[in-house]
Amino acid sequence: MSDKQLGPDEVSSLIRDGMTIGIGGWGSRRKPMSLVRAVVRSGARDLTVVSFGGPDVGILSATGQARKVVHGFVSLDSIAIDPHFALRRQAGEVETVELDEAMLVAGLRAAGRRLPFEVTRSGLGSDAVERNPEILTITSPYEDGQVLVAMPAVPLDLALLHLDRVDQRGNAQCLGPDPYFDDLFALAAQRTVVSAEEIVPTAELIATAPPSSVLLNRAVVDHIVHAPLGAHFTSCVPGYPRDEAVQAAYAAAAASPERWAAFRARFVDVTDAEYAEAVAALRAEAVRA
Repeated sequence: MSDKQLGPDEVSSLIRDGMTIGIGGWGSRRKPMSLVRAVVRSGARDLTVVSFGGPDVGILSATGQARKVVHGFVSLDSIAIDPHFALRRQAGEVETVELDEAMLVAGLRAAGRRLPFEVTRSGLGSDAVERNPEILTITSPYEDGQVLVAMPAVPLDLALLHLDRVDQRGNAQCLGPDPYFDDLFALAAQRTVVSAEEIVPTAELIATAPPSSVLLNRAVVDHIVHAPLGAHFTSCVPGYPRDEAVQAAYAAAAASPERWAAFRARFVDVTDAEYAEAVAALRAEAVRA
């Protein structure tokens, strides 16, 4: 098997205008923030972002790169609503498709199975169906005759994920308590990029953890990126918790264009090494205060 490893600049070259990009993680947990910064550096526009959203959605909304967001929610967990996303949504600068979480799962699963839709009860009678003319209902052909939601597939051009460990072939491991739906994003995508805290030999993946922790097999992973702290400032349990200080600074930056520009220059338009330096400086500032 060939080496699938890319550098951060090579990830940026994969991003094209008009892409539909699925971003793994959940809220402010295990988001591929290093890869999100690569999307920002790419300068790609007119993106459709599919996510159980957190600061990934907020950042790409604030940079103007996300034209459309398909989401089950957009939250920072300890901060209920991402203020950058809320600001752009209220201003009409980003189109949104808000789904019941199980509806989004069904759409990703249908795409992964190469089906046009998946039948589900989720969303029946809700605004997620009533206000979205692209989502139709279907009547069961069997005796029960139930009316159900025919959730359309949500195919992705590219999936961006962050996991704990990966080998050179692309087998990727989740050591935390919840895989979220990263596997469905990978299956729904034409191409998948996985960043990881560590790149290890294949044997090490199951030397200290059960085989079931290997969430993604190499067949669904096209590229890997070595990115220590690659999910920061979101959490990557058991490696590190959410950095509430950086997240608070991120949320506060929505207060004005000037504050956003300053945060972006310090924490977004930077390399991974520069990001780590900025985090260390912020911690030092807090100690001095």
